[in-house]
Amino acid sequence: MEVKNWNLEEILAVYHTPLLELVYRAASVHREHHNPREVQISTLLSIKTGGCPEDCGYCPQAARYHTDIATNDLLSVQEVTQAAIRAQAVGASRLCMGAAWRNVKDGEEFEHVLDLVRAVNKLDMEVCCTLGMLTENQAHRLENAGLYAYNHNLDTSEDFYKEVISTRGYGDRLATLDNVRKTNITVCSGGIVGMGEAVEDRCKMLLTLAQLTPQPESVPINALVAVAGTPLEEQQPVSIWEMIRMVATTRIVMPQSTVRLSAGRTEMSTEGQALCFMAGAGSIFAGDKLLTTPNPDMHSDLNMFDVLGLQPTPAYSKAPKREPLEEEETAAEREERIRWSRPGHKIAANEAYAAAAKEVRKG
Repeated sequence: MEVKNWNLEEILAVYHTPLLELVYRAASVHREHHNPREVQISTLLSIKTGGCPEDCGYCPQAARYHTDIATNDLLSVQEVTQAAIRAQAVGASRLCMGAAWRNVKDGEEFEHVLDLVRAVNKLDMEVCCTLGMLTENQAHRLENAGLYAYNHNLDTSEDFYKEVISTRGYGDRLATLDNVRKTNITVCSGGIVGMGEAVEDRCKMLLTLAQLTPQPESVPINALVAVAGTPLEEQQPVSIWEMIRMVATTRIVMPQSTVRLSAGRTEMSTEGQALCFMAGAGSIFAGDKLLTTPNPDMHSDLNMFDVLGLQPTPAYSKAPKREPLEEEETAAEREERIRWSRPGHKIAANEAYAAAAKEVRKG
C-alpha cells in the first residue's frame, strides 16, 4: 500500500473535521485495514518501579519528585511469569514490561531483562518492553531473546517536549526508534494528550510518527493522568471529545497502525470508549494499573467487550512470533557506548517541584 505523504496543514484539517463526519471517515479507514470487532488486549507491568533520574513533568516515577508510589527493584522471572499467566487467562495477548530507566545499561540488570523476555515468549504471548533509550546492539540482543515490540513514546511535538522534559533530547527518542527499526522488533510509539499542549502540537507529533519509514505498528494515545506531586498535577482531564478526535485523526493518518487507547480510561464512560473503538482504536491496556497509575478493572473491560460485541485479538495477528536465538558473542563484545544528550535548559515548574520534594524528604 502506498503511504500518503502528509503535511501539518492536512493533519490539522483532519483533526478539525466536524466530529461525526470525522468518526465516520475514521471508521471507514479502520474497516478497510482492520477487523472492527477485534480489540487487542495488552497488560502493562512495571518490572522496576521508581527512582528514574529523568524530570518528565507527568511522571510519578521521577526520583526528584515526591509522590506516593512504592518503588521496587527488578521483578523475578517467577513473578513476571505468574503475572503473564494471569493476564493471558483473561484474554491478554501481549505483556508489556516497563522499567523506570533513562536508558538501558549493559550489565546484570539488562541480562535479567533478557531472561524475562525469554520467559514470557515461551508462553506464546507477544512480549513488549519499554526501558528508555536503547542502542542498536541492545535492540539486536532483545530481538534475539524473542522481543516482539519495543515501546518508546515521543510524548508530544518536538517544540512542546522542551516544556515538559529537560533531561533528554527529542532526537534521542527518534534515534532509539531508528535503532529498533534495524531489527525485526515492531515499533510502538505514540504520545500523551492533555499536558497543556496545543492542538498543533498533537498534530505535529502525528506528523513526525507518520513520516517514519515504515510507520509504527502501534501508536498509543494516552490521556494524561495527573498525579499529585508531579509538575502537571493541576492539569484538568482532557475531554472525551478530544480523545475521540485524536484517535480518529491517528487512524486516518496512519491507517495500518494499531491505535492503542491507553492511559486515562478510568475517566471515560463505556459510551465514550465505544466511540473511540468506532473511530479506530484497536487495542487497550487492561489490568488495574498502567505501571503506577489506575486503570479499569479487567472484568469491567470484559463486560464492556460483551456489551459492544468485541472480541480479543489473538496473539501474533500482525506479525509472526520471534523465536529466541542462541547468542554467539559475549555481552561485552556487544557493548556500544552512546552519550545520550542532556539539554541545557531548565523547566521552572519541574525545578520547583524537585525543590519541594527535597524539603519533604528533609522533614
